[in-house]
Amino acid sequence: MAKRLGAQGSQRETNRANLLDAIHRFGAMTQVELAETIGVSTATVSALVHQLVDEGQLQTNGTVRNGRRASLVTLAHREGLAAGVCILRHSLRVVLVDDTRQPFVDHTYPLPRGHQPDTTLDIVIRMIHESLGQMDADEASLRAIGVAVGAPIDARTDTVAVPGLLPGWEDTAIGDILSAAFGGIPVLVENDAYMAAFCEARIGAGNGVDDFVYVNAGDGVGAGIIQHGEVYRGVTGLAGEIGHVQVDSLGAICQCGNRGCLNTVVDERRLCSQLAVTHGDLTLDDLVAKAIEGDSGCRRVIEDAALRIGNVTSTLCIAYDPALVVVGGQLSRAGDDFLGPFRESLQRLLFPDALTPIEVREAQHPMVNAALGAGIMAIEGVEREALASGREGSTRKKERGDTGGAIDVD
Repeated sequence: MAKRLGAQGSQRETNRANLLDAIHRFGAMTQVELAETIGVSTATVSALVHQLVDEGQLQTNGTVRNGRRASLVTLAHREGLAAGVCILRHSLRVVLVDDTRQPFVDHTYPLPRGHQPDTTLDIVIRMIHESLGQMDADEASLRAIGVAVGAPIDARTDTVAVPGLLPGWEDTAIGDILSAAFGGIPVLVENDAYMAAFCEARIGAGNGVDDFVYVNAGDGVGAGIIQHGEVYRGVTGLAGEIGHVQVDSLGAICQCGNRGCLNTVVDERRLCSQLAVTHGDLTLDDLVAKAIEGDSGCRRVIEDAALRIGNVTSTLCIAYDPALVVVGGQLSRAGDDFLGPFRESLQRLLFPDALTPIEVREAQHPMVNAALGAGIMAIEGVEREALASGREGSTRKKERGDTGGAIDVD
């Protein structure tokens, strides 16, 4: 009997996880639609929804589907939402978060290489509206937007800092365009590695660690530095740009205009081109997937890339002396094929007699952390503004002698 009850409990947990995953992926759904999606009875869905509503994870609202009343199930959220957006060279991601720091809706969209700001930002605006609709939330619920961009951002102007890294975006006021599209709400724009580091600091592998380095190993390499729990940007927003550290003085010309940068030897095109004769056309995702399956050629390419990235990261660690290195991005998904050589390369070039060796951890949110970090940073900005406004209001009351109640007059 105990075994049978245990099996039932396991199935209930599976159904519960599948239900939550379906709403994360597809947004608001009726209980009938949920039952069809996860392949269980409506009675099972009804019981699970009731339990999750009591726990505060879901909420229900009345709706009409096909002329009949129905119960629309959505993820529970507080009044204020923020959108986290990540714009890279050939992909776009949008998530919604509230002050619980967890993603509600997570949508991705492929972009052509060389995409331009007008078209891409129109897609961003549409995806945010669609995401709000899937949560059964209106535009008034959106309090702020955070944007992670796959290029360094000039902290003084919120525009791409280095021409050529995201061609066509150099003079685009991303924040102004999105703010105007959503009624003037605040928009934060930052480098994707910085936003990813911020996410891992708040709810990921770096949570509770005041000083660490995040390395984003994907189509190109970047780093985010967390100092005293916050992102360190440098004077112009270029801190941590390890993808543009020279590793070959006679190497290829990089998009930044210098020669032999790390990104010229570990970006998607260079890595996949090494296998063109034996494997044909590959993407970075293909390369990682085949390595996980045990393909020896793909594993070798990833191991070599890990050694290169570890070498450069060791220089950053010697300069910054962090407690921890967190690794994310597409290449990190190869697991030990990447992390093993990366750790070996990093430790070999650090001080051999250091009192405390630097730990290397895999990111908890390796693919979504840039968009999620953007949303979290945006919602925290709203919270800080509200707190500052409250303090200012309290100060003004004290200056006026306003105690909030009746004032005795002699």
